[in-house]
Parts: sequence; C-alpha cells; structure tokens
Amino acid sequence: MGIVLPATAIAALLVAVVIIASSVMSPKGAGASSLFASIDGLGHSGSVSALEQERQTIIAMDAAASTLTVDAKPAMANPTSILAAQAATSTSTATSTSATSATSATGGGTSVNTPAAPANPTGAEAIGKELLPSFGFDQTTQFACLYNLWMRESGWNVYAENTSSGAYGIPQSLPGNKMLSAGADWQTNPRTQIEWGLGYIKGQYGTPCGAWQNEVNYGYY
Repeated sequence: MGIVLPATAIAALLVAVVIIASSVMSPKGAGASSLFASIDGLGHSGSVSALEQERQTIIAMDAAASTLTVDAKPAMANPTSILAAQAATSTSTATSTSATSATSATGGGTSVNTPAAPANPTGAEAIGKELLPSFGFDQTTQFACLYNLWMRESGWNVYAENTSSGAYGIPQSLPGNKMLSAGADWQTNPRTQIEWGLGYIKGQYGTPCGAWQNEVNYGYY
C-alpha cells in the first residue's frame, strides 16, 4: 500500500498543472468548461491509465500477501525423535528375539559364560550317571546320550550361564530359578541341578536319548 500514495500524489499534481494551465489560458474564468474538458481528457490519458493500472496491481499484490501464513512453511522433522523411534524399534526386535529363544526350557547351549573357577565337570558327570537309575533310566544305554546333551549345553559346568537367554547351570534351566524346586542351593550344587534336569528330561522327552535327539534336530531340548 506504500506505493499507492505516490501514485495518487502524481495524479493530484497533474490536476493542479491542468488548473494552472487553464487559468493562464483563460484569466477571466471563462475557461471553466475547458478546465472540465481538460480534466476529462486527463482521465483518458495514457499516463493516468498506466498509474491507475499500477495502483490496482499493487493493491492486488498486497491483498495476496496478507493471506500468507506460517502454515506454508515446510515442517521440519525432529532428529531426536527419529533416533528415539529407531532405538525403540531396535529394542523391540531384541526383545522379540529373546522371547523366541525362551520358548524352549533350556538355553540351546550357546553363549555360555564360564566363571573363573568352574565346578569339577568330572564330578558332575559321575553324579549324573549315579542318579540315572533313580529316574528309571538305564546307565548303559542312556548315560552316553546324557553326557553328550549336557556337554553341548553347558560342558557339565554348574556355573554355566547363557548370556543371551539367561539359562543357567548344567541342564541350562531357563530361567535358572526353575531349579529352586529341586533345592535352594540350585545355583552352586551340581546334584540339585542334575536332579532337576533329569526330572525335566523324563517329563518332556521320556529319556536322555530322546532329549539328545531333539538337541541334534533343533539345537535345544
């Protein structure tokens, strides 16, 4: 709108010039009619028409500019939110993988964390062979399967822990505190762990060889 005022001033100046010219040409005032004629002619002059057209253009531009709002600006994504969403997706994927691993009752014999002073595996193996008959298992036919099963799962180490799933002990109970049903010393006593493990094998697979076959086929028992 700031340009409209100079255009109006120029038009007024032109009218004043016409009036002065008319007075000069007709000092006795007889030129009034010629004045109106001059003004009328001025309204049809090219200069005034151009000024008027410019004025209308400026008005239209100002009106259009007044309709613009901040909504026309592009929205900027928040990089912090994006990174947080990606982290959440990654966490969700890791949780889903862990849940899938937990569908079996044992740890699958991977990522075993062995402490600095593990239990004596030879002593644990002897306990395992000794306890077989008490669960109805034949030592001659079943011990080799039991030996192979728990050698793969934990190396017969009473402290073996699967860092991926949380499975623990010689039988790789998942979670480890399931073995509490066999004794409060389930974290350190190989006999407690083996008793729980043999009971689990009998309930789920019938025999150590049945459990070993599942281990061979699927990687867990």
